[in-house]
Amino acid sequence: MAEDLPARRLLLVHAHPDDETIATGAIMAKYAAEGARVTLVTCTLGEEGEVLVPELEHLASDRDDQLGPHRITERDAAMKALGITDARWLGGAGTYRDSGMVWSETGAATVAPDVPANAFWLADLREAADHLVAVIREVRPQVLVTYDDFGNYGHPDHVQAHRVATYAVALAAVPSYREDLGEPWDVAKVYWTAQSESWLREGLRRLREAGDHTTFEGMDPDGDLSFMAVPDDKIAAVIKADEYAEAKLEAMRAYPTQIKVDSPFFALSNNLGAYVWGTEFFRIAKGTAVPTDDGFEHDLFAGTR
Repeated sequence: MAEDLPARRLLLVHAHPDDETIATGAIMAKYAAEGARVTLVTCTLGEEGEVLVPELEHLASDRDDQLGPHRITERDAAMKALGITDARWLGGAGTYRDSGMVWSETGAATVAPDVPANAFWLADLREAADHLVAVIREVRPQVLVTYDDFGNYGHPDHVQAHRVATYAVALAAVPSYREDLGEPWDVAKVYWTAQSESWLREGLRRLREAGDHTTFEGMDPDGDLSFMAVPDDKIAAVIKADEYAEAKLEAMRAYPTQIKVDSPFFALSNNLGAYVWGTEFFRIAKGTAVPTDDGFEHDLFAGTR
């Protein structure tokens, strides 16, 4: 029943396990700790991911093909670290498979030539959106967070997650659409995850000064970062959640097959602490931003009821 729902409700739509922690782990922990209902929908199990742990390499898709089930356990551990109790799989676990990707000549990710038959990239858009419509109408979030139309860096599953989320938000608000999926609900605000250009440049400088010259090799703190970053004047919300940086780091450690926690970057970024992991940035795609004196929102729920 709607009257039984918490006052603030946040829904996040991500492509693979670990995406949610890297991009939005701090806000997830922050809002959950503050009493909001935080719901995560992950679209695939991440079956095509690279396995960074040698003793688990047999799980890879070109060997035992058991990485997906393993990443379920990793996500469970990450959600525990973030304090999230409502984490779901779009359509149920394994409904859509990780599409994989390749790097294009432009440096962006793109669709691989051998996409699996049940890949999320090939999913029927309305079918996939309907799964999310049901969640939207159940959870009734004021705020939904997902990727931009480029999937932030071109990964086909990120792009598809953007498309599914965008379509589902529109359909969920239509009173006459699929009444069997619940009462209509209009999401007040939709945000796209982003990487601040000024923040990325400063982060790169700090890494270089700390002695790491190999992570993000070729990325010049003073050069062209348009592929990875968003100009600050395009960013609507800056959420500082420094007190939840350690929870985010703990959640990242829950993904050893995907995140090399003993790498120079992880060690150095861990030492940089809240600067690297405690602040997250967003573009607004639906609704009206409510900026403060510095020109940015500092609460995704600002202006909602």
